[in-house]
Amino acid sequence: MTQKLLLPEDWLAKISRFQVATASKLRGQHKGSHRSQRFGASLDFSDFREYHLGDDVRQVDWNVFARTDKYFIKRFLDEQEMRVHILLDTTKSMGDQAKWTFARQIVASLGLMVLGRDDRLSFSFLQDEVKPPFRRKGAMYRRAFLQVVTEIEQATYTNSFAQGAFKALPKDSTVLFIVTDGLEPIEEWEQLLKRLPRFAGDVRILQIVTQEEIAPEYTGDVRLLDRETGRDVNVTMSSKVLDTYTARRLLHEEEFEAICRRFGVRQLQLKVEDGLQHVIFHQLLKAHWIR
Repeated sequence: MTQKLLLPEDWLAKISRFQVATASKLRGQHKGSHRSQRFGASLDFSDFREYHLGDDVRQVDWNVFARTDKYFIKRFLDEQEMRVHILLDTTKSMGDQAKWTFARQIVASLGLMVLGRDDRLSFSFLQDEVKPPFRRKGAMYRRAFLQVVTEIEQATYTNSFAQGAFKALPKDSTVLFIVTDGLEPIEEWEQLLKRLPRFAGDVRILQIVTQEEIAPEYTGDVRLLDRETGRDVNVTMSSKVLDTYTARRLLHEEEFEAICRRFGVRQLQLKVEDGLQHVIFHQLLKAHWIR
């Protein structure tokens, strides 16, 4: 698969003016494009305060001293990098071609925003063989990141996403994005979500769904295949079967949303059929996840 198939040719230009928005305290000591709440040595002047023993005398403003006969030092706003980690669910339930392509397009778009703003990006996906995550900073690595995401051709992880996530997460993120379909059992999500605050101050789940999952239109006798287990089952798609499926799906959605709220995790459901432009330029903007 080539990069052209993953993202439109003009997509980088369209998203280059956006960045990830967060109210979480920034982490990291390296300079970046986001102002922190502390004071440092950037070129952005903040205010004055009286000189105290031990302060850097180079920061004394002698013009103020000449007018007031008191020592004051200049304070400057410090700028710190945002550290964003993106975790992609690669379990087999993500293997529907439309869902899989869309999920990687979302991942690629968010990562390109981060790198374009001189923030630090890390990216990982679940693999049966644990490998180091992608970690880079700066616009010069956008093409390399896009290539990495493009080359993940299939969703083939065979174990539990919720359990495997801990092995793939760094502990130093400002913002953590999890791109998933959210189909793991609620009990497993609970075990994951309650431990996520140690990994990031701002945790967000992008739940990828398809219209077929929301409202299947099957009729008559059909053979259904479970992507996770590989098992198939013959089902007569009566109105009762469809109503039962809908009720179970809605219950899972309600419990998933509730458990996200319980642990302070922000969650947004994205439908593949709505398209990439709608998700980025409408849903994410409206939710204030980007700006």
